Amino acid sequence: MTADVSEAWQRWHERRVETVSAPYGPLALVGTHWIEDFPGGRLPSVPGRWTADADGIVLDAGATDGLTLDGEPFAGKVRLAADAGPAGAARVGLGDRRLVVLVREGSWGVRDFDPAAETRTAFKGVEATPYDPRWSVPGRFTPYDGRRTVRVANADGRERGLGLGGELTFTIDEQELTLRVAVEEDGTLWAVFADSTSGDGSYRFRFLRPAAPDAEGRTTVDFNRSLLPPCAFADHFVCPFPPPGNTLGVAIAAGERDLR
Repeated sequence: MTADVSEAWQRWHERRVETVSAPYGPLALVGTHWIEDFPGGRLPSVPGRWTADADGIVLDAGATDGLTLDGEPFAGKVRLAADAGPAGAARVGLGDRRLVVLVREGSWGVRDFDPAAETRTAFKGVEATPYDPRWSVPGRFTPYDGRRTVRVANADGRERGLGLGGELTFTIDEQELTLRVAVEEDGTLWAVFADSTSGDGSYRFRFLRPAAPDAEGRTTVDFNRSLLPPCAFADHFVCPFPPPGNTLGVAIAAGERDLR
């Protein structure tokens, strides 16, 4: 059984490396531009004029700007909502680049994904600890009475709200530990956590995504599948830092550790 689980982890790790190094994966992000920071509507290295209101972004482009919309050459004005799919499916393009519209707490922005980004072409791999059953333990999820939001610093230096749905309790080396977690739309959990190796042996914080709990709140806490956050791959992501209480006083020597 352990061999089967270890092989499954190895396949998971290989797929993960393929995903982050894909043409429009996180390594391809070369810029995140907030419209409010550019009142004239001119974004760095991005043609056209981009303005925003409460309902979205208005793009005004000329034929010589070289932009495409839904795969076709674009000139004129168009209102854009936030792109909901993967970066490669963004509505606006510039050659091989994809310009992804996003919104965070009412602030609109544009992300610039370039498959030729140096971060992607220089990528050598993800450092990850081989599977160890010690780091996969039973957990119990206890939901809050309603969703809670805490303000946390983000990797871009701004503070934003982080929604939390409950607490995940588990035991490692006879020590009971707790993480405050978000609940995704599909019921799976998401934790932003740090541990005593963070910044000294592993990246400064990581993500954990346990499966949806059963009716009694039971799930598996598998740190073998802890993830580097997107901002470990490119500086232009806005990853939230761990909320209060999510810095574990133990060394989690498992999962993704850093870039090679």
